[in-house]
Amino acid sequence: MAETTLASNFIQNIIEDDLSQGKYTEGIHTRFPPEPNGYLHIGHVKSICLNFGLAERNQGLCNLRFDDTNPTKEDTEYVDSIQEDIKWLGFSWGDRRFYASDYFEKLYGYAEELIKKGLAYVDDLSAEEIKAYRGTLTEPGKESPYRNRSVEENLDLFRRMRAGEFEDGSHVLRAKIDMASPNLVMRDTVIYRIAHAHHHRTGDEWCIYPMYDFAHPLSDAIENITHSVCTLEFEEHRPFYDWLLESLGFEEGKRPRQIEFARLNLTNTVTSKRKLRQLVEEGIVSGWDDPRMPTIAGLRRRGYTPAALRHFCEEIGVAKANSLVDAAMLEHCVRDDLNENADRVMAVLRPLKVTITNYPEDKEEWLIADNNPMHGGSRFMPFSREIYIEQEDFMEDAPKKFFRLKPGGEVRLKHAYIIKCEEVIKDEAGNVVELRCTADLDSKTGGPTANRKIKGTIHWVAARTALPAEVRLYDYLIETDEDGNIPDNFLESLNKNSLEVIENAWIEPSVKLTAAGTHYQFLRDGYFVVDPDTTPDHLVFNRVVGLRDSWAKASQKG
Repeated sequence: MAETTLASNFIQNIIEDDLSQGKYTEGIHTRFPPEPNGYLHIGHVKSICLNFGLAERNQGLCNLRFDDTNPTKEDTEYVDSIQEDIKWLGFSWGDRRFYASDYFEKLYGYAEELIKKGLAYVDDLSAEEIKAYRGTLTEPGKESPYRNRSVEENLDLFRRMRAGEFEDGSHVLRAKIDMASPNLVMRDTVIYRIAHAHHHRTGDEWCIYPMYDFAHPLSDAIENITHSVCTLEFEEHRPFYDWLLESLGFEEGKRPRQIEFARLNLTNTVTSKRKLRQLVEEGIVSGWDDPRMPTIAGLRRRGYTPAALRHFCEEIGVAKANSLVDAAMLEHCVRDDLNENADRVMAVLRPLKVTITNYPEDKEEWLIADNNPMHGGSRFMPFSREIYIEQEDFMEDAPKKFFRLKPGGEVRLKHAYIIKCEEVIKDEAGNVVELRCTADLDSKTGGPTANRKIKGTIHWVAARTALPAEVRLYDYLIETDEDGNIPDNFLESLNKNSLEVIENAWIEPSVKLTAAGTHYQFLRDGYFVVDPDTTPDHLVFNRVVGLRDSWAKASQKG
């Protein structure tokens, strides 16, 4: 179980107030109820941390319940991925994994009970007609001509719906409440519809399925949930939630209480499952786990860590009003985690060959390099006559304040020698292809001239022993306007430069045979993770995040 540090918030205050009034004496019980119709995303991380965190803080329980009431969009692939994601984040539901489909028979019974109480009826209006009859926010709705059917007729029709006598869309079961209610949800909301579709768990046993508004509160009640935490868009559904449970006799003070909180909105990010599915199905991304996707699977492959995501959710807190969170804050949290835990290595992404002319051709020595200043450790790095440096670390016509390598200039090689550029080799097109340098062979650590003052220090890898690598540099998939808004047609704001693949990078040999998911800091560049595409003969790294922390700087200014 993950260690969560759930700060005090208005939901925790409500729970404490309920307990002080003697409610829910058998303990606090929450739930995380995803629909298995897509992969979980960053917004779900907040809900997962909140629901499991509230349960943990109050020595309670948290269930995992799949709201599998729409068989046309659900798949076991999503069920499996959701469980994997929750476990990866560090949470456990123990033996409390449930499905709304576990309760289909009970839910059907509750529907019949509403009919017998005169609180539900079978309607023959089409979906378009029901919408037209509903009215508007300023005009009351109009009653269906089928609203006043007898209990006997409604029971007969509902049972025949279950028996499969009717086609999809020909009949629905509606709650009988108030067509003049100022709340549109209370205007006889649909609670059952016909769907001749194969269900991933119940097969073809059912051809009618409960709507979310009906299945959700009753599933909460069946599982003895005390606090049903959901996002703000369900606030207008709360009166129906309470009406339904009260109408079916669930005791006040023991029945679940719905509480809404603000969903997570992140800059440069879409979290609509419909839009995410569109990105996948249209081939704009490589799949649900594409590292540019805000899905948990995508964040995991990108290299984000469970600890960083949990810390992010702690930092943003729990609010009652929607707001927009800067994605730089999320990047700050992962950068903070990896700074402490990722080992440092040297990798050259855009190589420029350097020959050290006064270093013996057949010599190879092993130099000691620090692994991580936070927790210590060291490794050996090979050094030889030919090395690679970054192309950007050399400038032929360098300005005065350029402290890296330039003709006649000196620079320190990290963990190695001070070198001086003596000659620049170019190809026929005038491109620099090699530098010929000399080394101060007394300048490595512990040497007589090791403490010579040199303003620039650069990283490198030995050409003879460096490993070839593919490096994938990721950026935001979605671009926004100056106010952080994404247009309705979000495909118009796709960032064409969201992925750059470098196929000829070189990295020091200490990373050979490293496992997928291992993190490193590439010195002077950023944090990277080994991608699952890696094989023993082909290393692939994803950039998690760069070294620059715009959020930390902005926070200090604020």
